[in-house]
Formats: sequence, structure tokens, C-alpha cells
Amino acid sequence: MSKSYEMTGIIHSMGETTTYGNNGFTKREFVLKATGPDENSAYPNYIALELIKDNCSLLDQFNIGDELQVMFNLTGRLWQPAGKPERCFNALQVWKLSAAQPSQTAQSQPSEPDYNYNQATSVNQPTNFNQSSSAATSVAANQGQESKFASDVWDDDIPF
Repeated sequence: MSKSYEMTGIIHSMGETTTYGNNGFTKREFVLKATGPDENSAYPNYIALELIKDNCSLLDQFNIGDELQVMFNLTGRLWQPAGKPERCFNALQVWKLSAAQPSQTAQSQPSEPDYNYNQATSVNQPTNFNQSSSAATSVAANQGQESKFASDVWDDDIPF
């Protein structure tokens, strides 16, 4: 029994569907450049994968440069030609692929930072969190508004 794995990557190259033997066995190979938080861009990993039989057409809707999420099985077999040493062949056979979904953290990050942290200030600029709580309160008092953040700026439970 083979084990199933999952990876995300950008299509680096795609081969054509090739037919082998008299029974019409088909295979299509492609290479993904691995992406994700665990990948080091200085040392990219290029992974050769294959689609077999009816799954060869799964790659038709994608182009080089598209990011995919693939599910594949790691398989291996032994072969010993007459009079030669035994060889082992491994294959990464894709059984499902789809366009990669953007990560949840990338979707939740605003494209432009929101600098209006302190509603007590009328100027749209970052709050200086190095100032003391009393300084933040006095800024709010000078503007005739009470800062809802003044008392809890330093009231957190972060241990550092």
C-alpha cells in the first residue's frame, strides 16, 4: 500500500501525455517548484510528479507559472533485468490537483496598514507606544476626549 502526501508548488514544466505499450497505458509528467512557509527560496525544491491513465487530463486546465495544490501517492517497485543488478523505481503519482488557495493569514492582512490606532488623536498617524500611560491620557484630555486605550496600553499579559 502506498502512502498519500500533499504539497503546494508552482508549475515549472509540463510534459505531454505519452502512451506506452499495446494496452494504451498513458502517463504525463510535470515538475513543481515547491512553495510554502517551510520552503527556503535560496534553495528551491523541484519535484517531478506524474499523472497516469485518466488523470493525465487534470493538468490541461493549468499553465506554467500557476500555483497548484497536489495530492499524490509515493509508490515504488523493484525490477531486475536478466543478468543485471536489481533496480528500484520510485514514483510520485498525483491523484488530485487544484489551484492553490491563498492562505488565511494572507487574506486577513490588510493591503495598507491602518494607522488610526488611537481614536483620541485627530491626526491619522501611529500611536507612539513608547510613551507612558499618563502621557497618552494627557493627550486625550488636551483634545477633550477620553482615550479608550490610555488605561490598557500597558495592561497586557504578554510575558516579555
